[in-house]
Amino acid sequence: MKLSKRILILLSTLILTNCNNSEDLLMDKANELAQKFIITDGHIDVPWRLHKGGYEDLSVRTPGGDFDFVRAKAGGLDVPFMSIYVPASYQVTGGAKAMAEELIQSVEKITTDHPDKFEIAYSVSDAERIVGDGKIALPMGMENGAPLEGELSNIKYFHQRGISYITLTHSEDNDICDSSYNLGKRTHKGLSEFGAEVVREMNNVGIMVDISHVSDDAFYQVMDVTQVPAIASHSSARHFTPGFERNMSDDMIKRLAENGGVIQINFGSSFVTKDSQDKRSANSEKVKKYMDKNNLTSDDQSVKDFAKRIAEENPVFCDVTDVADHIDHVVNLVGVDHVGFGSDYDGVGDTLPYGLKDPSDFPNLIYHLLKRGYSEEDIEKIAYKNVWRVWKATENFAKGLCACGMLEEECSMEH
Repeated sequence: MKLSKRILILLSTLILTNCNNSEDLLMDKANELAQKFIITDGHIDVPWRLHKGGYEDLSVRTPGGDFDFVRAKAGGLDVPFMSIYVPASYQVTGGAKAMAEELIQSVEKITTDHPDKFEIAYSVSDAERIVGDGKIALPMGMENGAPLEGELSNIKYFHQRGISYITLTHSEDNDICDSSYNLGKRTHKGLSEFGAEVVREMNNVGIMVDISHVSDDAFYQVMDVTQVPAIASHSSARHFTPGFERNMSDDMIKRLAENGGVIQINFGSSFVTKDSQDKRSANSEKVKKYMDKNNLTSDDQSVKDFAKRIAEENPVFCDVTDVADHIDHVVNLVGVDHVGFGSDYDGVGDTLPYGLKDPSDFPNLIYHLLKRGYSEEDIEKIAYKNVWRVWKATENFAKGLCACGMLEEECSMEH
């Protein structure tokens, strides 16, 4: 009897050791792939972080924020799209174009301050070259089309300034289309006439169309207008957050894939699980009651301290595995060619999942994809190839080329 117990204990130890070894090997593989493959992130809010918080040396590990050179390199992040975020308030006050210009200049300053570490990427070929040189490529995407200020000519202007995609709107309806956050009477019932012209001109100029933040009606109308694939630079699957229009429904994901597009999964916990949304709402309600009771504003230090304590008592964080669930869901719906990473680092505050707190954690997500049976080829597509396919197709269309890089008339003859 004693011998049997010893054998059982020995077998259990061997099994546990083998499992641990297997887990370690898989994590080693994840770290290897993170460095082997280019990783593109569709949306990082560093420019707005610098605008609000002041200058930071991003060449070293920064005490605050999510992104810097050290953590990006540690996690294998090579091509993070810098978000040129212009709040909807500028649609009222004016100055949207000037604010976009200021933020673009802040990205330029990063590269001039540290030319050995960062360089702006104006194209796919730029990004490939920069990564090959061992630096981090910084393409830019403009979040909110308000800086166009009603002028189609500004699309070409911003393309020349380095903008590779435009998120058509943000938190409020603008002159291009309606916002997913506007739950009242929609201004255009989707895409405006001017908005349709904007989409066509973006195609012609070579700027990717980003449908994150737009209303459902606007999304479907954009799909009817665009002649090249589109992206959702930082959206997740509504399947996990019912009623949250900011995320994409299954039908929208299918339509985006039919268009050849890519959804880049947002890591923010409230984008990823309903439980995180509910906790965040409960915390916000407690803070609001505290403010009302004490006649305080959100800028008051006591409110900030109270909010921090509430957040610690009721953490909203989901887990890296929940983000992997979103990738699984998209792959099961439309295949592995239509999903990517769109973290929203520096844009979702202190709501990032356990295991995905900053870019150094990308191997953790790759580990869970490997664990679920994703091949190296699958991971390479998710890491960058899917998004770059859309980026290249957009560039080619603007040059009069088909997606394969041939002249349109030659392409039609060949195929």
